[in-house]
Order: sequence, then structure tokens, then C-alpha cells
Amino acid sequence: MITKGIAVIILAAGSSSRMSGIKKEFFKLETGISVLGTSVKTFVSVPQVDTIVIAVQQGSENAAREALPLCLLESHKPKIQFVTGGSSRRASVFNALSFLEDSNPCYVLIHDGARPWVSAHLIEKTIAAVKEYGAVVPLLPITDTPKECDGQFVKNHLKRANVGIAQTPQAFKFTQIFEAHKKAAEVDEDFTDDAEIWGKFTGQVAVIPGEADNKKITFKEDLL
Repeated sequence: MITKGIAVIILAAGSSSRMSGIKKEFFKLETGISVLGTSVKTFVSVPQVDTIVIAVQQGSENAAREALPLCLLESHKPKIQFVTGGSSRRASVFNALSFLEDSNPCYVLIHDGARPWVSAHLIEKTIAAVKEYGAVVPLLPITDTPKECDGQFVKNHLKRANVGIAQTPQAFKFTQIFEAHKKAAEVDEDFTDDAEIWGKFTGQVAVIPGEADNKKITFKEDLL
């Protein structure tokens, strides 16, 4: 089996249920480029990236293509391909990993399509870190004091220096994250991101600093 370099999975298969009827990844920003197109454009600008797989809702590939600048679709490197997502974020990532199995990349970066302001610098830092550690997540420090609750009462008083907000892209050795996702698909458990899946079934995840501008669009107000 031929092993290639670095693949990117971009997730755009969600329902955008909190966006008042707006499919957030297809929404055009002030630049005239969609949220999804802005994300993809940044990944395309990073020379180390060999292929990009975009996970979309069933029947929405044409809409996803229309949301991308034509020059990106015509690019031969990285090659942009589409796969149908699943009923959950985890299932969508698994479908994309399965799609990549034949090409067998060394590493895979997994990114939320609703994070259009990811920088090439953060992507490059993530690639450098995954080559060193095998698994990496960008974390943004928090300024408020976090508390872990058990129902109505505080269970643990957490140290904010030890807690951060996870961002994407998260990056992993391809073979190991694919195996971890296979195991995750067999258990009745919710996973909020791929770092959690790696941590449960594979091992430690390294941390690099995230970026404040790398925000995820969740509500309509986030587009303002």
C-alpha cells in the first residue's frame, strides 16, 4: 500500500440547528467567500497538505462545491474530494477516514468547517507537532475560573492553568486514529472531538497554543 503525506478532513455535515435556518458553512462572509470556502482556501495555501476531504450532508455535495471558489476545485494539489457525512460528528469523521483508507496518509488533520478564521500558521504548527508527538490538539487558555458540577453543586474546583478550550485542526497519525475511531463506533458513548477518542483508545494527546481568532461559528450572531 502506498503511503502519502498529509490529508485534511473538513467537517461540513452538521445541521446548523442553532443558526435559524442558515447553513453556516455555506454562508458568505464579507469577503464574498463562504465560511467553508474560507477554511478550505487556508488549508490549500499550506504546501504540506496533499489532499482535502470534505464531509457533507447527503445530497448537498453540489451546494458544497458551489460554496467553494472555482480555483480551489480546479487545484490538483491538494486534491479536494467529498464524502457523505454521518448522523453525528464522530460518524462523519469515521466516514472520511474510511474514504482515505486506500490512500493511507501518514497524518490527518481534522477541522471544523465552521472555523473559517484558522490561520496557515496554526496549521503549520499543528503539522510540526503531530510529526513529533503523533497526536495534537490546539488549546486556548481560559480567563474565568472553571468549576466541575454534579447536578446543582460544585464537584471540583479546577485550576484554570490546567484547563483550556479545544480547537481544531486536531492532528493524528492516520492509522492509529482510524483504529481508534473503529473502536469508538462500537461503544455506546458520546465523543465531543477526536482528541477524546484518541485519548480513550490510543494514548496521550500533545497540546499546542490555540489562537483567539480561530473561533467556531455556532450561532447566527457569530457571523457578525
